[in-house]
Parts: sequence; C-alpha cells; structure tokens
Amino acid sequence: MKKRIIAEILAGVSPSLEESQMANLQSVLERAFEQIQMLPSEPASERRERANKELLLAFLSAKKIEGCSEKTLHYYQSTIEALLSAEPKCVEDLTTNDIRSYLAAYQERRHSSRVTIDNIRRIFSSFFAWLEDEDYIAKSPVRRIHKVRTESLIKEVLYDEHIEELRDSCKEIRDLAIIDLLASTGMRVGELVKMNREDIDFHERQCVVFGKGNKEREVYFNARTKLHLKRYLESRADGNPALFVSLASPHRRLTIGGVECRLRTLGRRLGLPKVHPHKFRRTLATMAIDKGMPIEQVQRLLGHVKIDTTLRYAMVNQNNVKLAHRKFIG
Repeated sequence: MKKRIIAEILAGVSPSLEESQMANLQSVLERAFEQIQMLPSEPASERRERANKELLLAFLSAKKIEGCSEKTLHYYQSTIEALLSAEPKCVEDLTTNDIRSYLAAYQERRHSSRVTIDNIRRIFSSFFAWLEDEDYIAKSPVRRIHKVRTESLIKEVLYDEHIEELRDSCKEIRDLAIIDLLASTGMRVGELVKMNREDIDFHERQCVVFGKGNKEREVYFNARTKLHLKRYLESRADGNPALFVSLASPHRRLTIGGVECRLRTLGRRLGLPKVHPHKFRRTLATMAIDKGMPIEQVQRLLGHVKIDTTLRYAMVNQNNVKLAHRKFIG
C-alpha cells in the first residue's frame, strides 16, 4: 500500500519535476513512510456504528449519574439501539421524518398501544435533547414530534371484599404478610423485595424503603400487618436478612417475579382478574383520596416526584363526586 501511494504521488508531480528531483522526492517519501503504519480503512458502516455506540454509551453514563436504575438504563439502551439499527444513519443525521416513520412502522408492526409509542417517543426525546445540550447536534429532531394522545381509561382497583378473599385464601403466613404490607403501605413491589428485616420498626409501625433513584422514604402499616409480619418472621429458621424469602430451601430473597407470580396464582384461584402488586398501590391511592387525605400527603406516601403521577394513580369514587356536587353546588 505504501509503494502504491508513493507511486501515485510521483506520477502526480512528474510533469513539474526533473529526473534528479523525482529521485530525491522518492527517497524522501520512502524514508517518511517507513515511520508510518498503514492500516486498511474502516468501512463507513462500521465507523457509523462505532460513533453511534459511543454517543449512546455517553448518554447512558449521564443518566446513570443522574440516578436512573439499571432497569431504566436497559430500557433506554434497547429502545435507542432498535432505532439506530432500523435507521442506518449517523445519529447526527437522523431527521424528524426518520423518527416519525420509525414510530409509525413500529406501531403498525407490533400493534402497540398509544401509551407504548409515547413512552418510546419520550426516550428518543430525552436522548436527542441530551445530544443537543452537549452540542453533538444543533437541534433535536424530536422537538416537532408532539406527545401522543392516549385514551383516558379508568383503571381497576381491589375492593375491600377482594382483599379479604385474598387474605382468607392464603395458606402461607408469608403470603398473608405480603398482601397486608402491600395493601397498607402502597409500596412498589421493587421496594418490597429490597427490604430487610432491620428495616421494620414494629414499635412505630413503619418501615424504610428505597424507591426510584434510590430515594429513601418512610411508609406506614396497620396493626394487622404488624401481627402477621411478626408471626412470619418468628416462623423462619433461616439467617437470610431479607424480609421476604422463598418458601423452599435455601430460602433466597424473594424476587419481583416471584411476588407477581404468587399474587397472580392467588387471584386465579378466586376468579379475580389481574391481581398484581401495582393494583394494591393504586387501590391505596384511591382509598386515601376517597377518604379525604390531602393529595400532597398521598404523593409523599407513594414517593411520587410529581403530583400529576399521584392523580393518575387514583380513581375518584363517582358517588363522592355526586355528593360533593349536591353539597357545594346544587
């Protein structure tokens, strides 16, 4: 490769140089190229992929520093990688139409809901806004892609009789303690499985949980939960510090999937549809607002950063709306 480049240079300047000058130039070029290691040029596609990957990793590092969980980072990475794989361009060259076309094709191919498509749009918006802030691009192409309108659906909650039926169906004291703790605190299932025995304060009937972004907060439980938790912990003979462990030896810390599976099984036995941990959280929010707890306190109880999130969780009882209308208006 070196000889070819030297030959091309000499051929280009030969009309302007005499024979002795050509020989001297050739000698200089050969000595200069001895100090240079020639490597084959990288294909454009590989250069593009490498550059895109470097930007994505830098973005993920920034989000990690901001406190995003590993689960969130993985969701960001897989979502953005899917876009970069489908649109063979450098990140800097992606346009608004490219992203709109990708979202439309994604929705058509997977029959995704509007909520899912808007979640993907928000991830793209975060990524390209970061690129703009860091001066990698002049302007985010997602700016002109507006929020996707989603249906306002009333989400189901668990009624008192449903929770009592679930309690009565429990054959293990552990399951009863889990149901009571979820129902009385409204904690996230991810918070529940991270808890250790030492996090429980039985005297004050409260416990410390670590929410999203490793934010610490206190939640509170009722007397029935206290009794069942104590009975469960007294029944255990293992040395695992985890608050909840598997029933079978070696009694490992219970996982999110394990809790979800157990609640789903209990619900199916009773013919209750879609019994999952998040439903207990939504139920608590609805009940608290229904009984007059100030929305700011409900927000604090659930560990929400924005009060709008709390309002989306709670379903206001229509009968109370009717009574309030009669009291205040008519």
